[in-house]
Amino acid sequence: MSIHQAASRFGSLALLLGGSALPASAQQAVTLDELSVEGEASPGAGRTAIAVPFGVAAPQGSAPSVIEHSVGQVATAIGRDNTIADRPATSVGSVLANSPGVTVRQGNGGRDVIISIRGNNARSTGVIKNTVVLEDGFILTQPDGASRFDLTDPRAYGRIDVFRGPQSPLFGNYATGGAIAFRTRTGREIDGYEIGSDAGSFGYLSNTFTVGKASGPFEISLFASDVRSNGYQDHASFDTQTINLLASYTPTPDNRFTLKVINNTLDTNLAARSSLAQYRINPYQRGCTAAATAAPGCTTFSLFRNGAFGATVPVTADEGGFGRKDRRTIVAARWEHDIDAFTTWRTQLGFDERNFNQPFYTNAFLGSFPAWNFLTDVTRRGDLFGLPAVGYVALAYNTIDIHTPTYNLTPFGASRLGALIGVQDAGQSNLGGRARLELALSDRWTGVLGISAESTAINGRNLAYSYTASGTTRTVSNADRTFLNVAPELALVYRPDDAWAFRGRVATGYTTPAASNLFVTPAGLPGNNTQLQTQENLGFDLGADWSPTETLRLSVTGFYEFFRNELVSQSPGAGLQSYTFNAPASEHRGVEVGADWAFAPGWRGVLAYTFDDQIYTRYTEQLSAGSLTRQFDRAGNQIPGVPAHQLLARIGYDVPAGPLAGLGAFVETVVQGDFYIDNANLLKAPGYAIVNANVHYATELTSGYAKRLSLYLEVRNLFDTTYAASVQNLANSISGTTGLQNGAGMLATTTGSVFAGAPRNIVGGMRLAF
Repeated sequence: MSIHQAASRFGSLALLLGGSALPASAQQAVTLDELSVEGEASPGAGRTAIAVPFGVAAPQGSAPSVIEHSVGQVATAIGRDNTIADRPATSVGSVLANSPGVTVRQGNGGRDVIISIRGNNARSTGVIKNTVVLEDGFILTQPDGASRFDLTDPRAYGRIDVFRGPQSPLFGNYATGGAIAFRTRTGREIDGYEIGSDAGSFGYLSNTFTVGKASGPFEISLFASDVRSNGYQDHASFDTQTINLLASYTPTPDNRFTLKVINNTLDTNLAARSSLAQYRINPYQRGCTAAATAAPGCTTFSLFRNGAFGATVPVTADEGGFGRKDRRTIVAARWEHDIDAFTTWRTQLGFDERNFNQPFYTNAFLGSFPAWNFLTDVTRRGDLFGLPAVGYVALAYNTIDIHTPTYNLTPFGASRLGALIGVQDAGQSNLGGRARLELALSDRWTGVLGISAESTAINGRNLAYSYTASGTTRTVSNADRTFLNVAPELALVYRPDDAWAFRGRVATGYTTPAASNLFVTPAGLPGNNTQLQTQENLGFDLGADWSPTETLRLSVTGFYEFFRNELVSQSPGAGLQSYTFNAPASEHRGVEVGADWAFAPGWRGVLAYTFDDQIYTRYTEQLSAGSLTRQFDRAGNQIPGVPAHQLLARIGYDVPAGPLAGLGAFVETVVQGDFYIDNANLLKAPGYAIVNANVHYATELTSGYAKRLSLYLEVRNLFDTTYAASVQNLANSISGTTGLQNGAGMLATTTGSVFAGAPRNIVGGMRLAF
């Protein structure tokens, strides 16, 4: 895009921001909802839920955030029915699976999950990438692009919005896949306090407490939980505690102050990721307490006897004491000021620290990543050239300080540190501006123009140490990189009547490498990988939404995205760090379908389906072994880690009236197709289909202090299917003797890849509101 074009767009927005205000009736005409509203809000409440201002409820008449009412986006609103309120929601993954375009994989311990939108994070090995995460309007993605869902207890939330497709014009860096916006329940929604307890198989126990109230200019909601489990695998127990506070103070009608505090601690053992061959023998890694007496199929890791070099000793996850002890703390505040009846100015500042101690497999990773996020924006509803319009401009800055020492683990004593093998010190910052114009071209047509421009700077150093009997070698890798990215967006929406909406969208996204990506070599060791480039994508969306009645909603979206320098991560083998490379050109294309149909009194069906086909269109991979090097053309191959088919289907019945009103049940199935896990497309991870069944009951209490009682019982994986819940990509290799590419058999025996999903388990619980 030329500078002249960019200036022209910003100029139009400036006209709007300084232009005339609309009368109240015209303002209402352009307060538009998101266009694709599938998910879990009840059929009659879907649009109402979208109209609630983000975060703390604002006074009537205040301008809602553009993020809350973004026009032309492909977005899903997931409410609490059949996802949180009447079932044991043990992780946010089971909730987000209700959105088309979302795939879920088990993460590293506890309730950690890897969420991917349109397959854009399917190759991540431990954190959320290519997706911006927000909560109550505050950014939870750190400036290096990393998010984790350890801190996310689903019980805290009233709604979750999933934005699909390139979103950098609205959210900036790292939004090539989309964005996820959580909204905690407000004090007005809670209006009292609640206690809840869930218990189930494998020692699972969750206790929660929620309190909320609005009084005069004050509103507060506080959520706290303690969750623990023995785990269904050997060495997989965990406990985690979460506190989530949202509070507001409205001293005058045109000034609002919001405080957000989140603190999460996690202490989890970490089971061993097996090879596909081991998974087929011993999927849950049982009988693996000690390497000397390990059952068939147990995964072991070779640790240096002296912690530095030479002879190794095999250990199991139990013997090695593999695990994670992490803490995440977020404190943020926002000031909203209504400049006039049509203009709102928001400024927010947040502190976010990720602190971790992660000894697992062959290394221990320690670190503290303190970060700051600043955002100020102005939203104005007015007219432009006589047409109703919404204008939005924002300035954002964030920065993170990275310090990570890495150690070898020793075989004697759980989690005992050996030699220091790397120290990474880096700083990363992002500074950018965003602008957006939503223009009501007529009573049926709405147009959207958006753009963002952002500069990213990474400066750091990595020290790598290697050891031999003759001494220590130190290698220094320095990074001093800057990236400048521009992302435009254009969307058109046509509403011929109240039942139909047709939409087309062209948008771009960008994700810069993180500092950590620059310092892990293809060998999986600390070193120099500083040549990485920005990942960019250009996406085309075409879709339709049909809602002829309050009881039926159907949405279909086709997408085609062109990627340049796609960032792909994979594992070179057991105990080694995953490394990242650029694939020069690739394409992602697919179809998303969402449906919600209350087809008879009390009956309801929900569907979320995704077809996602991703291929390399230009990528030559170079592999080396010994003195031999070979190149392989991967063009036309499937990008590993991405299932072509993902489905959630649910049918349920809730007694609508009579003495059994409040009693309900549903059955759902979650289906995921198989997918390749290597660039050569030699080996596939198996697909699966599991079935869950739920019965629940809720009633209003008319006597005593309690107001409402909710009970629920759920059988998960009803048919006890053995399935692979998480399979990490593996690096191909060649023979050091012949130079030929090694086959699928060698990949199938490469450890460090597979976590099995949970076998049949039963979880029940209750919630009492006062």
